[in-house]
Parts: sequence; C-alpha cells; structure tokens
Amino acid sequence: MSDFIKDAFTSAQSTLESFLANPKNIDTMSDSINEMVSAIKGGGRVISCGNGGSMCDAMHFAEELTGRFRKDRPALSAVAIADPSHITCVANDYGFEYIFSKYVEAHGRNGDVLLAISTSGNSPNCIEAVKSAKAKGMKIVGLLGKGGGLMKDMVDFPIIIDATVSDRIQEMHIKIIHTFIEGIERQIFPQNY
Repeated sequence: MSDFIKDAFTSAQSTLESFLANPKNIDTMSDSINEMVSAIKGGGRVISCGNGGSMCDAMHFAEELTGRFRKDRPALSAVAIADPSHITCVANDYGFEYIFSKYVEAHGRNGDVLLAISTSGNSPNCIEAVKSAKAKGMKIVGLLGKGGGLMKDMVDFPIIIDATVSDRIQEMHIKIIHTFIEGIERQIFPQNY
C-alpha cells in the first residue's frame, strides 16, 4: 500500500514539474489573470463551467471570488453554471451539449470572461459554451488536458496540463484556479498582500 501512495505523489510532482518547465504556461496564466481583472474592473464577470469534478472546480473558482480567498474584501463578480433547474431544463429541451451555451447566451456579455474547464478539451457542452462566448465577444480561458483536444485552438488562453489521466489534470487545475484567484485579488486589492 505504501508504494501506491508514494507513486501517487511522485506522479503529481512530475506533472507539476512538467508544467513549470514550460514558461509559456506561466505567461498564459498571467495573461488570463489580467483578462479576468479587466473584466471585473470593467463591470463584467467571469462565468465558469465544467462537467463532474470540473464542475466542482468551476464552482470552487466562483465561490472564492464571490466570498473570500485569504482575507476579507468586497465580493467579486463570478458565477459557475451549476443551477440544476437550468441544466435539466436545457438538457431535456435541447440536449446535454447545450447546458452551458444557453446560459452564456442568456447571461454572457461583451467584456466578460468564460473559464471553460475540460480535462479532455473535447467536452461537447464546453465546446458549445466557447462558441456562445465568442458570439458574445467574450474572452475565453481554457483549463485543459490530454493535449488540449478541440478546445485548445478555440479558446483565447489555452492552459494544457501534460497528463493523460483526469486526476492528475484536475489536481493541476485546482492549483491554477487558486493561483488565478490570488492573482485577481493581488491586482484588485493590493493592500491585502
């Protein structure tokens, strides 16, 4: 059992080291943070989406902005597409692939940012959300894995984790999300840092 545990952490460490070895990843994260800050300062917001564990990550991102991260400060405008009545309505009437895009169609505005999270980069409902966001004039950050899939060429800021298993990808995604939040706070509330 101890070998399995050690291997799990060694694999996670290797994934992190691979990410850090590519300076483009840090640059794309920095650009993503700047875009989110610009949206929020301009009266817009960040809309996040994903499936399964990635939906949990999308919700985690939004609640840290509307609530707090490390220190008290005013709430920031963010929302995860996770309303079960919306999701089941759209899935029933249009199909599961449209659950995120219909929300973006209703609530997205030019100047907002979409944070689309997909470990494969091929989730049909995330792809449709990206299309809706583009039609609205929104910028799109993609947290991706497994080579980035179809979404890597569709989003403005692709951040691709060099891994093939979802758990390693999601572990990196949550670290990136926490770094996004801290970066946003550092720019909007520098007095807290």
